[in-house]
Amino acid sequence: MFESVGALTGSPWIYAVVVVFVVMDVFLPVLPSGVLVITAATAAAAGTTTAAAGAAGQVAHQVPDILLLMACAATASVLGDFVAYRLAWRGGERLDRAIARSRRLTTAQERLGTALSRGGGILVVIARFAPAGRSVVSLGAGAAHRKVKEFLPWSALAGMAWAGYSVGLGYFGGQWLGATWLGAAVSLLALFAAGSLAALFVRRPIPAPAAAEAAAAL
Repeated sequence: MFESVGALTGSPWIYAVVVVFVVMDVFLPVLPSGVLVITAATAAAAGTTTAAAGAAGQVAHQVPDILLLMACAATASVLGDFVAYRLAWRGGERLDRAIARSRRLTTAQERLGTALSRGGGILVVIARFAPAGRSVVSLGAGAAHRKVKEFLPWSALAGMAWAGYSVGLGYFGGQWLGATWLGAAVSLLALFAAGSLAALFVRRPIPAPAAAEAAAAL
């Protein structure tokens, strides 16, 4: 993937590819959107290093802009969340039955209901880092008919946090370790470590009183 992304760094298509992958990741969690963002940021770090060495005029156009890359990833994250949320909102009885059959979705819906009813959606932010957590939370919020003002601001914060973390890992990893597979591997390990911790938090059982309160709120 590093070579493929490297071939795109001289073209604005890199931003379009990032947007498509991040938006679709909410529906197809197997898409390596985090890997793509980190790899693009690592390529940007490589270009910046080369430019600093004295070839700025020759390679500047090949380097993805870090801030634009971060903005594209964050915006696409929020857009994908909102589309999934709206689809789940309009899903009807068929989707409700599907969620009821999924212990994972039901638990996430209960936890999300508790968090949002108390005015805190930090669960939305943490779940953004967990594998498939973004999908579960966005669909759960929509199926539970949570208000947009309760969900969307936290989704925006989650998207910015995830994009900043992923781009930062790729960029600084490339700066410190070089644009090699070692630098990319270390950055990806840091991303997966954050995802594992987030998954543990999201899957943590709800205390009985909190579960009852969540059910009542929904």
